[in-house]
Amino acid sequence: MQFWIIQTLNSLALGGLLFLLSAGFSLIFGLMRIANLTHGALFMLGAYVGVTVLKVVPNLWLAALIGGLVIAAFGGLLERFILRKLAGNVLGQVLVTLGVAYIIADLCLMVWGGDPIPVPTPESLRQPIVVAGVAFPSYRLAVVGIAIVTALALYLLMERTRLGAMIRAGVDDMQMARAVGIPVSRLFTIVFCLGSALAGAGGIIGGPILSAYPGLDADMLPLALIVVILGGVGSLLGAFVGSFIIGTIYTFGTALLPGLAYVILFLPMIFVIAFRPRGLFGKVAA
Repeated sequence: MQFWIIQTLNSLALGGLLFLLSAGFSLIFGLMRIANLTHGALFMLGAYVGVTVLKVVPNLWLAALIGGLVIAAFGGLLERFILRKLAGNVLGQVLVTLGVAYIIADLCLMVWGGDPIPVPTPESLRQPIVVAGVAFPSYRLAVVGIAIVTALALYLLMERTRLGAMIRAGVDDMQMARAVGIPVSRLFTIVFCLGSALAGAGGIIGGPILSAYPGLDADMLPLALIVVILGGVGSLLGAFVGSFIIGTIYTFGTALLPGLAYVILFLPMIFVIAFRPRGLFGKVAA
């Protein structure tokens, strides 16, 4: 019983981190039709930036805010000066984002070294919480709470604001959005900055669980890709549900059948692509 409780809570914590990573990825993919392969690298860069900020300001939440803004600025520059010039060139976009991801990985290795760097847990969340007689790190439950709050904030942004309405219009039918005067190019930059900020802040928030280490990008990006495909491109609900589904599958698959963990992980994606290509919550473009 203890094993199942611990693994379930671990699944929820991983699902929360995956949502912070995949929500922005899904919006970028849905609006811009760009498979942004730098997204995992932005998550890793955010973790490393957080490590540096924490040396000056020993507050994880402030470090997440600062790191998110730094990564958002980087993402905005990347979209404005590189990706925008490759509009319509799918292969060029894939190659550029992949190349930038490798550059970020090498720069992180040069600046921060090759050893994992632990990120301290906030002092207020170091005391474990007892669940059904099992002690569990309270920080992991806090990560789940952060993911839920973030999901609600994004929902309100998307469903209750003019900006959200324009983003949804661009995701559903980009050509029609342009035709009615929506500044799609400006939306590209805003959405890319938002997605980058979520990835960067997620890297810092995930630091006490995952640490900052070379290869973090390669570990997280495939999971985000699977979440987006499973949940549906451009769907925040799909990203939220898909994140916790994949978090559960990956956690239990690794614990129960480590030799088949990736087989178990990729099977849902294969079935979704085969029987529901637009994902669980994906919409058919109007």
